[in-house]
Amino acid sequence: MAYFSQQQLAEMGFKTLGKNVRISDKAAIYNPEQISIGDNSRIDDFCVVSGSVSIGSYCHITPMCLVAGGSPGITLEDFCTLAYGVKVFAQSDDYSGATMVNSLIPKKFKSELFAPVLLGRQTIVGAGATIMPGVTLAEGCAVGAMSLITKTTQPWGIYTGVPARRLKDRKRDLLKLEQQFLREINNDSF
Repeated sequence: MAYFSQQQLAEMGFKTLGKNVRISDKAAIYNPEQISIGDNSRIDDFCVVSGSVSIGSYCHITPMCLVAGGSPGITLEDFCTLAYGVKVFAQSDDYSGATMVNSLIPKKFKSELFAPVLLGRQTIVGAGATIMPGVTLAEGCAVGAMSLITKTTQPWGIYTGVPARRLKDRKRDLLKLEQQFLREINNDSF
């Protein structure tokens, strides 16, 4: 995997760009002036990131993900991970047939849903899962592979299925590891 150089990233014109950000040269970044990325985050091959997007520190967007912030926006808080092929949408057409669909049709013939999406701190979204507009994936949640998240979740749950439902609680042991990690990196430089 090849990454854009720090100079190339600076020239892209991001809203804000943290330290040690790595973005694959095979990723598609649209509207960089609307995108903020925190320290030590990474975007891998064949990802598309567009619209209003805020990515925290230590976030990893693995290959083939779509993060479509549009105008409402998508926020990934610190320590979020999107596994292979995850799709996150902040806007969607109305598929009921009551109106027309697709981006080539003028808005007066469409009914679109526009709603911001928030992925809380320490969340992980499994391979191929989809998150729909208006969802808050609460702190510490884990989403199973191929799941469909259509509603806001409660903190520290494991959610699976189509549509996703809470399966059980997620352990919080990782919070102690996070504290240890942050202490160590503050004492050592990478």
